[in-house]
Amino acid sequence: MIERTLVIIKPDGIQRSLMGKIITRLEDAGLKIIGMKMRWVDEKFAEKHYFDVKERYGDRILKSLTGYLAKGPVLAMVVEGVQAVSIIRKIVGATYPHEAAPGTIRGDFSHISKDHANKHEIPVSNLIHASAKPEEAKYEIELWFTKEEMHTYKTVHDVHVI
Repeated sequence: MIERTLVIIKPDGIQRSLMGKIITRLEDAGLKIIGMKMRWVDEKFAEKHYFDVKERYGDRILKSLTGYLAKGPVLAMVVEGVQAVSIIRKIVGATYPHEAAPGTIRGDFSHISKDHANKHEIPVSNLIHASAKPEEAKYEIELWFTKEEMHTYKTVHDVHVI
């Protein structure tokens, strides 16, 4: 099943010059970027993105996440492919970098633990966001992109895989 999902390279990924490496991993897996833009987001927009965090984890975590997303520019992408949501989650690795397997983006490029972040009251700098479920992806894509900002084109994977 062809799916679309949202991927965001967060401010720490931008500041560490990891955009190219991350994009390469997505494309090497046969995924297609159909929309991309770099932008600064403010905390109000970040609250819309993290719409359910306050209810699930509380106000402190929401403030930490929105501040983290708003601290620098981000690169937002709409990525398309066969089972894109689950494939990208596998490529990205566990949410907490110290739990992420080697070979994943977080496992290779980040290491901070949830315990360390909580002890120092800092966000878990985990480089990247990837939608967790297709329903979440739909909401996030509509929040971040207009239909006019997404493009259709064929890649070699479209010919040989689909």
